[in-house]
This record gives sequence, structure tokens and C-alpha cells, in this order.
Amino acid sequence: MLRRKSPARLIADAGQTRTALRRVLGPLDLTALGVGAIIGAGIFVLTGVAASEIAGPGIVLSLIIDGFACAMAALCYAELATMVPVAGSAYTYCYATMGEMVAWIIGWDLMLEYAVGAATVAVGWSGYFTLILKGLGIGLPDALTHAPFTVPGAIINLPAFLVVLAMSALLYVGISGSARVNSLVVGVKLVAVAIVIAAGAFFVERHNWVPFAPYGWIGITRGAGYMFFAFIGFDALSTMAEEVVDPKRDLPIGIFGSLSLCTVLYILVALVVTGMTPYHSLDLNAPLASAFFNHGMSFLSSVISLGAVAGLTSVQLVLLLGQSRIFFAMSRDGLLPGAFSHVHPRFRTPTLPTLVTGAAVAVMAGMLPIDLVAELTNIGTLFAFVLVCLGVWALRVAAPDAHRPFVTPLVPLVPLLGVGFCATLMVSLKPITWLRFVIWLAVGMVIYLSYGRSHSRLSAEDEPSP
Repeated sequence: MLRRKSPARLIADAGQTRTALRRVLGPLDLTALGVGAIIGAGIFVLTGVAASEIAGPGIVLSLIIDGFACAMAALCYAELATMVPVAGSAYTYCYATMGEMVAWIIGWDLMLEYAVGAATVAVGWSGYFTLILKGLGIGLPDALTHAPFTVPGAIINLPAFLVVLAMSALLYVGISGSARVNSLVVGVKLVAVAIVIAAGAFFVERHNWVPFAPYGWIGITRGAGYMFFAFIGFDALSTMAEEVVDPKRDLPIGIFGSLSLCTVLYILVALVVTGMTPYHSLDLNAPLASAFFNHGMSFLSSVISLGAVAGLTSVQLVLLLGQSRIFFAMSRDGLLPGAFSHVHPRFRTPTLPTLVTGAAVAVMAGMLPIDLVAELTNIGTLFAFVLVCLGVWALRVAAPDAHRPFVTPLVPLVPLLGVGFCATLMVSLKPITWLRFVIWLAVGMVIYLSYGRSHSRLSAEDEPSP
């Protein structure tokens, strides 16, 4: 018999006093956290590579494809998030719709998404932060700004290591304080993005958009797969469901509000940047800032660099938060040791998950060449989206009369569109990314079969379908 939890059982388990989280987040907090998670390395860093080497000005179409795929997934996330407003995101939803083993797979997959994503962003943060210090006349040695073996004499990427620890400390002392800091940081980077769009529009030369798709439709598709990293983050909002004041109302607002705003901003930024500078001349490391610098606007270039640092900071904050909540949810279900589901008596935050996540991601950011595995974040997220879309359809069949505060329209069309677009983007990723992903899932299955299955809270029972 399929070992799974009904939505009612999941909510009841989440209500245990010993693991109660503090409900302090409102719709504006969630929208700001969503924007904080989404606008970051994708638009500030990856745009240069995607336009220059993969899609050309056609990156605009790549972003539209990504936005549509995410919109389909967001509709499905909103239905499940309001039905099962507990921590865990796609992991929890799959537990309710497709059973414990699939839930474990997606939980293990989300660890890859959030941890590797946070480490990747930390490395990007370090690069921009180092450039700002150089502009102030403060130079850090290469030995302390690069991972071992990436440059001669490198010891550790110290800025990346330290910023992860700082963000983890902020999350440890409370979600409300983290949300306030995030809102401030989001304001800074939205100003930077607004400057790119408003000021850059005066320097757009339409001939730079010709040819619009120099690498053809294949390049646009590959660009969508590569730039998908820019949209990662809105799904992390669903991991915070137990800390939302009114999750049935506020989660859909936060998910759709942040995704819609960021999609529009991305398209406008891509149009402006590729219109300002020929796509083949874009700077691969800091495309937005360099586009303004090359037009003689060094001050605005510095402001944009500051916005990039702010953007990357908030992305780390939300990804680290999402990772710790996944640990928390899986531990509460017995799939991980019980210590991971204990919360701090004063701060009401998951103690061990926050500490372990912070330490592990800090080591990865400081010691590993993260660029080699960055695409793993994309494939992990796309896989999660596919299962969430399938989960909505499965639960409609298994529990058609269940109460749904938010109803995904046009089921099964919307879930199938989400599955189709996300699967297509997965196929566009490199074979080596698929190999690493399969190895990661295989390791996870070994852990589940050797520990999780026998320690699960459902190990001695099978719940009937709702």
C-alpha cells in the first residue's frame, strides 16, 4: 500500500507544540522575500553569458519561456500551499499526493537546489564585493578570494565563506528580523534594476538587436534552460508556510506577486542591456554594470554593482531559509534524525537545520569551484516543479471534494503545460549535469532505504487515501 499522509494528517503533525514556528509573515513580507530570492545572480551575472554565447538578444524570448513555465508551476504551488500550509514545500505536497518515497526523492532534490544555489550565489557575491573593495582602494589577495586549485596559491574564498555564516546567524535569531533586513536589501536592488531600465533606455540602439536570434531556436531554448536560475526562489516561499499569518490568503499573493514583478523586470532589463551593447561584446562577469561603464556612466555602474551585492545577499538569505525548513519538515516525519525538528525556545527557529545548513554551504562556497555544479540547481528545481504539477492533478483525482482555498484553473491542462515546459528545459541541460543529478539521487535513495524508511513515522502504519 502507498505510504503517504493525507493533507489533514500533515497539518495535524505540524501543529505539535514542541515544533511550533512563529507566524509573523504577511503578504508584503512574502512578496519581498520572493523578490529577494528571485532577483540576484541570474539577472546580474548570468545575463552576459546567456546573451553572448547562447541566445543573443533572443534571451528575451528565453526569459518569457521561463516565466511561462514558472507561472504554470506557481499556479500548482498555490493550490497545494493553501491546502497544506505547513513547512516543506514540494516535499510536503508530494508526501500528500504521491507517497513517502517520492517525497523523500523531492526533499533530497530540494537540498541540492537550495544548498548548491546558495553556495553559487555566495561565490557571485564575493566577486562583486571584491570589485567594490578594489574601487575603494582595498585589495584582497587572490589566495583569500578564490577556492583552492582555481588559481595558483588559492586557499579559500573568504568573503563567500563569511557572508554565508552571516546570513545563517541572521536566520538563527529569528524570521521576522530576517524579513526586515531582506526588505531593506530588496529595496536597494530594485533601485539598481530601475536605474538599468530607466537610464539604459536612452542608450538603446535597435541595430544591436539584429540578428535577434543569432543562435536560432535551439539557442533560445538552451538560453531558457541556462537562465532558469534567474527565476529560482519563488518556490521557497512555500517552505515558510508555518510562519505566515494567513497562509491561505497570503501565500498566493506572495508567490504570484513576486514572480510577476520579476518576470516583467527581467524582460525589460534584457531588452535594455542587449540594446545598449552588442550581444557578443557583453561582459560575462558583470554585464549590467559594464554596459553603463562602457557608456561613460561610471557612477551608475557603481550603483548597479552595489545593487548586485544587495541582490545576491537577499537570494542567499531566502535559499538558506528554504534549505533549513526542508530539513525541519523531513525530520518531523522521521526521515531524518529527530534533532533536526527541534526549535529554539526563544527564537522559534529550527536550531540544528539552520546551523548545519549554514556550515555546509559556507564550506562549499569557500572551498569548491561552484561553477562546475551550478546547473544542478536548475535541474533540481525543474524536477521539483514537474512533481508539484503532477501532484495537483493526482490530488484532484484522489480527493476531488477536498477543500481548496486556491484552485488551479484548467486542470489537467495547466499541470500538463507546467510538466511539458519544465521537462523541455531539463532536456536542454548538459549531459554532465544529468549524470551528477542521477548520482545525487542515487545517494539519496541509499540513505532513505538504510535509514529513512525504517525510522519514518509511517513505518508501522499505512494511511488510506483521503
